[in-house]
Amino acid sequence: MFRALLLLHLSIIIAGFTGVLGRFISVDAFALVLYRTVMAAAFLFLLLLWQRRRFALQLSDIPLFLIGGVLVLHWIGFYGSIKLSNVSIGVTCLSSMAFFSALLEPWLLKRAFAVREFIFAIIGMIGIALIFNFETHYRTGIVCGLACACGAALYTVLNKKYGTKQSSRERTVLLEMLGGGVTMLVLLPVYITICGGEGLAVGLRDALALLFLASVCTVGLYLLQINVLRQLSAFTVNLSYNLEPVYSIVLAMILFAENQELTLAFYAGLSLIILSVLLQTFTCIRAKG
Repeated sequence: MFRALLLLHLSIIIAGFTGVLGRFISVDAFALVLYRTVMAAAFLFLLLLWQRRRFALQLSDIPLFLIGGVLVLHWIGFYGSIKLSNVSIGVTCLSSMAFFSALLEPWLLKRAFAVREFIFAIIGMIGIALIFNFETHYRTGIVCGLACACGAALYTVLNKKYGTKQSSRERTVLLEMLGGGVTMLVLLPVYITICGGEGLAVGLRDALALLFLASVCTVGLYLLQINVLRQLSAFTVNLSYNLEPVYSIVLAMILFAENQELTLAFYAGLSLIILSVLLQTFTCIRAKG
């Protein structure tokens, strides 16, 4: 059990590095997501070949392709938010996905609207509003981060509706990555027309960082999560992942000294968001008990 908990927190730290790498890699958000998606799909495809698993596309796979499109749009918003502000702002805005989930899940999954969840999510949104009001130079990044959070919530709900029906989780993720890759390739001509092709060029430092992002922080993280879920409950894993934004902020402060870029308004807003997460966690624990 202790080893499983260590692996769980290792996976959360690795997840925290996805935001840090978003600031470290110099290419823009679109190019970053394009390379991450295509490389991760390639790694997953090679994994299935190594495991000698048969892979045949079916008509029922279409929703997974579309979910992959939602995922990459979420990633573009996430990395766009980080590049327009910083890691701390980006991951804090991502925490507002609870608000969008409270709205989308009852509608898409046809379940009763949970007033308590909505109230807890509103507390977090007040924290975002406080940051937005005082961190005026980061407003564009905050708006981008809120769009990212909405995309993350939509991805999670759609994955719950369609992804859980698949027999193989590896195949599900591969199909979503393929769908994301196709989405990025469809958008590529638009990107080149608007921004030019120069933004797609990567140096050795960026190439190595992208390789680490796609292999360790995408495919490796996914495999580590599977290993952890074999020993711990999904409930424990999901609650522990509430620490991901905290790990990302701490890493950003260590690596980029972001604490010098933030004001008291950020920490006040972050405190409200953490309060929202704690209230949701406490409610989940009571319901589980």
